[in-house]
Amino acid sequence: MQLALLAAGIQPGDEVITTPVTFIGTANSIIMAGGTPVFADVDRATANIDPACVEAAITERTRAILPVHLYGQMCDMTAICDIARPRGLVVVEDAAHSLESEWNGKKPGHYGDFACFSFYATKNITSGEGGAISSRDAAKTELLRKLRLHGFDKSALERYSNHFERYDVDTFGWKYNMDNIHAAILVEQIKKVEGFLARRVEIYARYAEAFGGIDGIEIHSIRPEARHACHLFTILVDRARRDRILEEIQNRGVGVSVNFYPVHLMTYYRERFGFRPGAFPVAEDIGARTISLPLYPKLTGEEIEFVIQTVTDVVRET
Repeated sequence: MQLALLAAGIQPGDEVITTPVTFIGTANSIIMAGGTPVFADVDRATANIDPACVEAAITERTRAILPVHLYGQMCDMTAICDIARPRGLVVVEDAAHSLESEWNGKKPGHYGDFACFSFYATKNITSGEGGAISSRDAAKTELLRKLRLHGFDKSALERYSNHFERYDVDTFGWKYNMDNIHAAILVEQIKKVEGFLARRVEIYARYAEAFGGIDGIEIHSIRPEARHACHLFTILVDRARRDRILEEIQNRGVGVSVNFYPVHLMTYYRERFGFRPGAFPVAEDIGARTISLPLYPKLTGEEIEFVIQTVTDVVRET
């Protein structure tokens, strides 16, 4: 995302609007590119960034919007593009959760100027570490190739295969390329995308069926325009009891997590930018109530039912 923002022309002092309900890397990438993160609150039903809040956050310094396709459901990209295009704002999609997702039949990268994907160990397909960027502009794609490898205008393969070719560095770059070993792992994972997704959809549907009618548990909705990548299944519980519920679920043998504590309440962001509780009330409410449940293709039917029963019992008893 840092490289995508740099390729988009972000300069020091430029503002980039994003969501506070995301992994810290989303906001950090804006700072790494020299920009200033500006947060917009989220939609309560989906936890994705609220286009109306995005529009309200725009200032004369805004240069880009960085929507996060949270949990595997794409944001309302129709509305976001309708906001961005007339104003000349760049759209960089954080698609770390949403490789397989769609909005009105189009995948990440078909709406934004750039889309950034993650292949970290926890993602739907993985190479252990690494990611990818898609770009709609050939010149920007070529710039990204330089930015990811020290600024070289030729790769090592081009420099050292066959006859030596003179190379140059005409821009400052980083060492952000994926190595061939990780790439080889990823190639095999890519072949399994749809099979993995089919199983995740089954598990997601079973969870939704089981938790949809239980008192004390709320689940996020899926928009009709969206094809969900089923990266995470999260529930919302009473905020006063969330931490106790989470701990007791773990005590009974189910691994759970919190995705995510709002970025603007992290100490660094509070101290550097002056954010305070109450700034983004919907995001803060979700951050205080959310619990992520196990969701991966190798979960057995017995394990799924164990998760459902355990979570249900704990919510009712705690």
